[in-house]
Amino acid sequence: MAISSKEKRKWIEKGKAQVEEGLPGWFNTFADMMTLLFAFFVLLAAISTIDPVKLQEMSDALNKSVGKTIKKKGAMSLADVQKAVKVMVKENNLEDAVEVKTGPKGVTVQISSDISFKPASAATRPEFLPILEKIVPTINKSYFMVAVEGHTDSDPIPERVKDIYPSNWELSAARAAAVVRMLIGLGVDPLRLQAVGYAENVPRDRRQDLVIDQTMILKLNKTEDLKARNRRVEITFLAAG
Repeated sequence: MAISSKEKRKWIEKGKAQVEEGLPGWFNTFADMMTLLFAFFVLLAAISTIDPVKLQEMSDALNKSVGKTIKKKGAMSLADVQKAVKVMVKENNLEDAVEVKTGPKGVTVQISSDISFKPASAATRPEFLPILEKIVPTINKSYFMVAVEGHTDSDPIPERVKDIYPSNWELSAARAAAVVRMLIGLGVDPLRLQAVGYAENVPRDRRQDLVIDQTMILKLNKTEDLKARNRRVEITFLAAG
């Protein structure tokens, strides 16, 4: 029996009424899942080189928002160390000579060698000791290992001291060791200290996403100002590995 045009239109209208407009219902769940996956991979990329200080600050902020505080009793976190050192630098007007940085290794205090050591020497200047004295309380209140790194510019060692320091390797290592000895003399546990010399091979203003090579080293030692920035001692509160 054939369906009349009237009945056909009736069934079409009935079918239209039963079909929802827009995207199917499952699409919302699918879109949410894709968004979460995208956010997950972005997060993986972001933490591929973790800054433990920023991670600690984020954790502290989250814990605070839910009313929880998780911390080792009596010990300073890396975020606490960063705050304490920054306050010390500001209160003592040391911004021109001391810089505080964070990175995957931990919290680093960069001190210009020009106020720390005599030229081409591991003999310290008198004004260096008061700076170390102000850092020591933070070292003793924390539980982190502390690496002391010596860095030089790219200039060759003067002939007059080559018998003592044949290259920048020996000079940078001697400066790091000198700082370690001073810290021990100020009451820091020697078992928490490391001394490392890098010569001119880790310029201060290098790009973190590039591999260091001779071209980069020469470029970042082009001017006297750049060389002065590279001559430094770094005291790093090492993130637990």
